[in-house]
Order: sequence, then C-alpha cells, then structure tokens
Amino acid sequence: MTNRAGQDRSCTEPPESPEPLAGNYFVSAYPPFSCWREEAVPQLGERLDQPVSGADDTAMGLYVHIPFCVMRCLFCYYLSYVRQTPEQIDRYIDTLIKELALYRQKRFFADRTFDFVYFGGGTPSILSDAQLKRLFDGLKATIPWKAAGEVTIECAPQSITERKLMTVREAGVTRISMGIQQLDNEVLKANGRVHLVDDVEKAYSIIGDIGFDVVNVDLIVGLIGETDDTFVSSLEWVIGMKVPSVTIYQLEIPLNTPLFRLHQQGRLQQAPDDWNVKRARLSRGFDMLEAAGYHIRSGYTAIRDPERHRFVYQDAQYHGADLLGIGASSFSYLGGIHCQNVTDLNEYNERLAADRLPTGRALTLNDGERLTREFVLQLKLGRVDCDLLRRKFNVDVQRHFARPLADLETAGFLRHDGQEVVLTRQGLLRVDRLLPEFYAPEHRDVRYS
Repeated sequence: MTNRAGQDRSCTEPPESPEPLAGNYFVSAYPPFSCWREEAVPQLGERLDQPVSGADDTAMGLYVHIPFCVMRCLFCYYLSYVRQTPEQIDRYIDTLIKELALYRQKRFFADRTFDFVYFGGGTPSILSDAQLKRLFDGLKATIPWKAAGEVTIECAPQSITERKLMTVREAGVTRISMGIQQLDNEVLKANGRVHLVDDVEKAYSIIGDIGFDVVNVDLIVGLIGETDDTFVSSLEWVIGMKVPSVTIYQLEIPLNTPLFRLHQQGRLQQAPDDWNVKRARLSRGFDMLEAAGYHIRSGYTAIRDPERHRFVYQDAQYHGADLLGIGASSFSYLGGIHCQNVTDLNEYNERLAADRLPTGRALTLNDGERLTREFVLQLKLGRVDCDLLRRKFNVDVQRHFARPLADLETAGFLRHDGQEVVLTRQGLLRVDRLLPEFYAPEHRDVRYS
C-alpha cells in the first residue's frame, strides 16, 4: 500500500489525549482528506474519459453544495458565505449548472442517471423560489433524476416558506432535512443560530402541510449552554411531533470554527461538555427514542419506520456508490477516486468560466483502501455484512481485521461471528473514535483535512 501520507509528514498531528476536546470527530471519508493531493487530479481526468462497463451496476448520486447562509453558526466547519447578493447567488447557480454540463460530456457519465440527489450547504433554502426553480430545471435538463429513489434538500427554519416547499416538491424532492439543533432559545442564541423555537414550530407545520416522504430533523448534543434538561425537553418535542427521522450529532469543535477560536480565547459562557457527558446524553436520547417506537439505524439516527424512512444518500455511499459533488469545496467519489473541488468561491467561478473542471485535489484508492473505506463507513451503521464484502473484494474481512476486531470485542464495543460485525450500544456511541483502529498504519494519526 502506497504511503501517501508519508509524502508530507507535516500533516501528522498526534492527538493531545485519547479524546481531545477540540478537533474533527465525524469520519466521512477514508483515507483521510489530508492525504488527498493536487498532483493526483490528472488521474481523475483519465478515469472520467473511460466509459463505465455495461456490467457495472454501481449506483450514482449527485451532491449539490449551496455555500450561503444568513449567519455562520459557531460550530460550523463547512464552506459558507454570508451577505451574498442575489446577483452573486444567481451567478453561482449558473456555474453549478455549467459544472454538471462539463461532467456530462465525460464518457464516465454517458447514459447514466442519478439514483439519489442531495442539496446541502450552507443553507439551500436561503435561495429564493425563482432561484430554486432555475437551479432544479437547469440540473435536471443536464442529467435527469426522474427515477431517483431519493432527493433530499437541507432547510433552515427561518428560510422555509410554503411557496419554496411547493417548488422543491414539484421538482421531485422526497426528503426534507431541517437543522434545529435544540429547542431552547438561550442555547440557540449562545451557539449563533438565527432561528428560535417559534420558527421551528412554524416551519415544521408548513412541511407537514406540503407533505414529503421523509422528514428528518437534526439535533446536536453538547451545545454550549446545554443541560440535561434542555436536551431532554428538545427531544421530547421531536418525539411528540412524531418526526419520521431524528439525527443527533455529538458536538465537534474543529480547528477552523468560530467556536474553537472563542474556546481558545476563553470567551465562552461555559466550557464545552466532554465526550463522556455527550455520550451519556446521546445514550439517554436513544433510550427515549426506542421507548417511543423508533429504530436506531446508525450511530446518529433513529427512524420510525425502517421500510419507509430510509436514507439512500448515506446507505448508497457507504456501500461504494459513485457520488458526483458539484459546487465550491464539494467532495466526490467516482470510480474509486476521491476528489474535492477548490474551496475558494472566486476560484471556483473563474475555473468554470474558463471551461475547466474545478477539482482541487484527489486520491486514487487501491483495493485495500476501498475495502477499508466501505468497512469503516458501514460500521457507522452499526452492522457490517462480512459476506457481502467478501464477495465484493474476495477478502475474509474478519481475518483481515482480526486484531482490531479482537481488541474492540474485548473492550465491549462490538461482537462478531462468521457473518457480521455488530456494534454494542457503547460502540455505537463512540463509533467514529473506533474507526481509525482499522486504518492502514500510514493513515493513522494524520491531520483530518
């Protein structure tokens, strides 16, 4: 296995303690982002010039990044811009459509359509009704998604209107995901959220009136100012509203966030909760959800109906689907190659104005890295079908990962037999901490991004 991380050992950053308070936590890619390189971008171009085999039934999805917000939340580490003019947003929409059109010319995308679509941000719902319609129409005219099994859009409570939701439903959106984080006004204010509890209640009512196949709400456990009572009361509201899907993330404090800077300067109203507190609250939350009839489907999400309330975007990626990400800073995984677009909005616009794809860095995975990628991502769902991976990679997964599996089983975080690996509740609560145990040596203790 190539030691890509060794090309730049300055990316190494050993943790300060077994569970540092600050830093990235949530694993969404393997090998880590810091191992991706600009010099690997030509390999992506070569792959895109090759057609997909007719026998290849790999699913394909589209991710569309909308990097605009009313205000940047203290904990946000995604690319986002505030105070953009309507003209600047219009230009970005035109550029998104052009980017997809350039990809459509590549042989890799010939005759393929999207099986799932996700609009994320930023805040996609900050777009006007007319802008949303133009974006949807332009993208669908380039590569259709009429047969997509799931189309998701992220929304923020204050920017939801009946007219916008009618537009997204008519465009084929089946799943709404609304970030509410907590239902306590003081906690929301302390973390830089622009909405209040009344905004959430109004937005959820509008969503219910319009009707979508799945509605998800995001909560965060461990927010500044949160207590056991505010967390529990927020979750009680969600359960009482019979929200179909509930996602609860444990607060991270990545180094590029306003929250990290305030923490370093000692300017927070209270110290962030440690991981033991966050895990204890999340465990209590899972207990509450299960008692209310929900099913735990991952280390973060509970759903009311496993048959109806699926999350195709996540499941397909975790099982090796192709994903095309368009927009500034967006990530893709295409034909076994990771890549990311440039992260500066002006550079993104300029490259596409010159008819150039905006890819900034990439990494081609070998077979061992592809196996590890799918294994660790599927472990986030709490269960790995080892026979499925054996048939795909011709590798006995439990023998391949024998030592970390044995160590984590001894610690009480998982169990495994000849067919599957299953996380215990304690393993599920800290799954992202466990995943590096399965990494190749050269990918451990490297900088996240």
